Formats: sequence, C-alpha cells, structure tokens
Amino acid sequence: MTGVTLQKAIKRYGATQVIHGVDLTIDDGEFCVFVGPSGCGKSTLLRMIAGLEETSDGQINIGARDVTHMDPAERGVAMVFQTYALYPHMTVEENMGFGLKMNGVDKAEIKRKVDGASKILKLDDYLKRKPAALSGGQRQRVAIGRSIVRGPEVFLFDEPLSNLDAELRVDMRVEIARLHKELGTTMIYVTHDQVEAMTLADKIVVLRAGYIEQVGSPMHLYQDPDNKFVAGFIGSPAMNFVNGVVEGGGVRVPGLADRVVPTSVGLPAAGTEVIVGVRPQDMALAEGASPISLDIRERLGGVAYDYLTTPTGERLIVESRGDMAMEEGTQVTVSFDDDRVMFFDAKTEQRLR
Repeated sequence: MTGVTLQKAIKRYGATQVIHGVDLTIDDGEFCVFVGPSGCGKSTLLRMIAGLEETSDGQINIGARDVTHMDPAERGVAMVFQTYALYPHMTVEENMGFGLKMNGVDKAEIKRKVDGASKILKLDDYLKRKPAALSGGQRQRVAIGRSIVRGPEVFLFDEPLSNLDAELRVDMRVEIARLHKELGTTMIYVTHDQVEAMTLADKIVVLRAGYIEQVGSPMHLYQDPDNKFVAGFIGSPAMNFVNGVVEGGGVRVPGLADRVVPTSVGLPAAGTEVIVGVRPQDMALAEGASPISLDIRERLGGVAYDYLTTPTGERLIVESRGDMAMEEGTQVTVSFDDDRVMFFDAKTEQRLR
C-alpha cells in the first residue's frame, strides 16, 4: 500500500512562507490533482513530495516511510515534467531505458521493461526514432514511459500537457486516464486547468496562496463548494456572482430579476449584503423588455455562451443550447432555478448553508 501523507507541511524561502501547514492524505492507487491559479503553491508542494524542494517543517510519508529528508532517488517516485527533457541524440528506446542503464540494470531486464511500457503507451512503432521525429504528444508519452520503466510507487505529473495544442491535450488526457486505470498506481497531478482536474481526478485539492481551500471528488467540489473561490474555480464556464441583499426570508437580487429568491439556508440579518452564485448552465435567456442586453454571443456548435452586463454592472455568462436565434444587442430577461442558487458571505466569502 503506497499512499502519500503530508502532516503540517511547510515551505519557506528565507523569511517568506509559501506553503502553510498542509495536511493531506492521498490514498493508495488514487489519482489526486492539485489545482489552483498561478502562484498558489501547487508545483512547490509536488516538488516537496518529490524531494526537489526541501521541506522546511512538518512531515511527508510515502507508504509507511518518512521521506521528509530523503534524497529524491530514495523516495520511490517518478516525475513527469512540463518539458519532455529527452536526450535528442538517443532513440525512444534508449531514452526510456537510460535511467535503468545508469543504475546498472541488466540489458535483458531493461528491454523487458521498455517493451512493456512501450506496449502500454502504444510506442512500439517509434522505438528506433529520435525525439526530433516525434510529435509533442509522442514525446510526452516517451517521457511518461521513462517513468513507467522505473516501476515507481508514486507518479508525479507537473503540468505535463501545457505545451501541447488543444487536440493533443484532450488525447493525452485520455491516455493518462487509461494509464492510471491499467497501472493502478498512486498518481499526483498538478495543473491550473480545472477541466483537466475534473476529468482526471479521483480527488481534487484546491490551493490558494499556499493553503488548501477544499479537498474532495470533482462532483463534490462542483456541487458543494465551501467558499466563493472554490465555486468560481471549479466549473467551466465559471460560476456567475452578483450582489444580493437579505430580505423577507430570502435574497433580493437587483442585478437580475430584481426579485426575492427564497432559500432555506442560514442567512444573516435583513438588509445584509450577500453574494449570489449561479452557474451558467442553470440560467436561461428570453427576449423581453429589460435593462439587460446581450453583449456578445459565442457560438460553439451545439452550445453558445452569452455574455451580459447587469444594470448594476456585473458581468454574466449564460450557457444556451439549441438553435435559439438571438442577436447581439437584444434586450433579454434572465431566469434561473432557485434551488440551484448558492449564497456566500460578502465579507468572508464562505458559503452560507
């Protein structure tokens, strides 16, 4: 059993602390994704697990071993980076087996492991090629294969798809998901792309400024976020936020329908400002006399994204499906499902429940 546990993990650079007492348990065989905006500490945390960054305080365990101060080579991990880091003068086969060769592994054993990884990653036809003759996606598969042959206890991925074009990103995302299903090994994956997080993860860790905001399954974070940051980060397009005021057992939303939205959540006193969150998928447009007009419409085939500005200045996105013919500049009314609305404290941004 090889899970990963962090206990009060801290990282400092001089007097500056960038990781703040992180407690986290990643179960054996779990696919865990660290996600968050640039500078949130996700790559630093991954590098601490790998041993590429020194842990200033706290403890990191891989399986039953305390690896906090172990060298990277002793931790039983393999890391796949954003850059492929392949040797240009070596073939695919040589790149994949080079680490084993340097460790004195027998040639027959190297070939067996390289052939096994090649079969998993569908690289059999490319083993004699050099990196220059490969596409970006093929090069990244070689980098992953180089990690597989080491037989690590934990795979670490640091934004491995960020250098690929959109189509290849989708293809490689599927390949990595299949790889995890086939190997069943613990994998930790860093990305700023919440779509990658939602499609790959068993568990998502949302980070901000070196703190964990929330941990949970993709759908748990989507359906039950703890705060405005998580609600706005998880889901594409992002959740809409507008200002509201507590009134008569509900919340009046002046920027939308200017009506009181009923709710059973615990609200502060009447007259208190709150933040109202509605996902684009839970809203609908109709033509009608209104101070709201359709600013921009992005047509993506079977779905369209409509961009609006409310009378109070908030920007909204509404997801529309079907062939609704509505031109930019049209006056529109906005409706939404009251049961799908979320409310957040205007000061702390914590979810009101």
